[in-house]
Amino acid sequence: MRTGAAAQHRGYYHVGLRYDTDDELLAVVVPFLLSGVEAGEPTFVALGERTGGLVRAALPPDSGVRFLPGGDVYARPAAAIRSYRELLAEQVAAGAAQIRIIGELPATAFGVTWDWWARYESAINHAYDDFPLWSMCAYDTRTTPAAVLADVARTHPRFAAADGRHVPSDDWTPPETFLREDRPIPPDPIQETPPTVVLVEPTPAQARSAVYDADRGQLKEDDVEDLVVAVSEIVTNALRHGRAPVCLRLWAGEDRIVVSVSDAGPGPLDPYAGLLPASHGAPGGLGLWITYQSCSHVSLRRGPDGFTLRLTAGNPG
Repeated sequence: MRTGAAAQHRGYYHVGLRYDTDDELLAVVVPFLLSGVEAGEPTFVALGERTGGLVRAALPPDSGVRFLPGGDVYARPAAAIRSYRELLAEQVAAGAAQIRIIGELPATAFGVTWDWWARYESAINHAYDDFPLWSMCAYDTRTTPAAVLADVARTHPRFAAADGRHVPSDDWTPPETFLREDRPIPPDPIQETPPTVVLVEPTPAQARSAVYDADRGQLKEDDVEDLVVAVSEIVTNALRHGRAPVCLRLWAGEDRIVVSVSDAGPGPLDPYAGLLPASHGAPGGLGLWITYQSCSHVSLRRGPDGFTLRLTAGNPG
């Protein structure tokens, strides 16, 4: 039987937490965690070093709250979803009727890679709905950009208040709508220069060779191999499921390699493509899911001229 604000809720109870002071953070989080332990529910913290330290210090010794390595959990969106689903499945298999988690994205997520983390925050409303999860996603309004907070309001159905209330978000947007939007993605500055390579209707083998040839030691060997796999998968998808012409463009910088693959089609029909394994054998879904776990950043663009994926290996900015 579920407890607290999620007692009458089925599936995932997704809550945002916007706080202005450390005291406000603790006023919401500490009761949330302790009441979970008191109810016998698996209760986890996946916060950064500073905020995690604040919460740890505010809890009584041997509180029963378990701390996850927050930075490791949030390495990439698709990997985070996979990791959390494994954790949740383990807890349910052990008999959990409700699981509580308080987490936060690292500050680095609020920069040039925010587009795929915004997609993550939207997609998990569906990805975790198989489980009796009640989680809070914490955002410090003192350091979180306004554009990020606007997306937070659209991807969280409700917000927690210091007085214990859970207030519906006026800007809540269901993921099937949010994930299909054509969100403007700023170009990588390296794309302001002519591409090093342009290939029209490339074979996967030609795409792989282009990545190998662009490597000048700016990437780790594993990162090069991951990008090779990702580019090969995306070119294969574009040739099989997209519309001609398929075009690959590659830019090589001092600390990264950026590859865009475009075609004239509408892109994947599955709004969760990339963040979750392909559902019902959706065309190209597995390749995109592999790509999301292989690259430092993946951005997508749907427009009147077609669909474009941009893959970054190395420093995304």
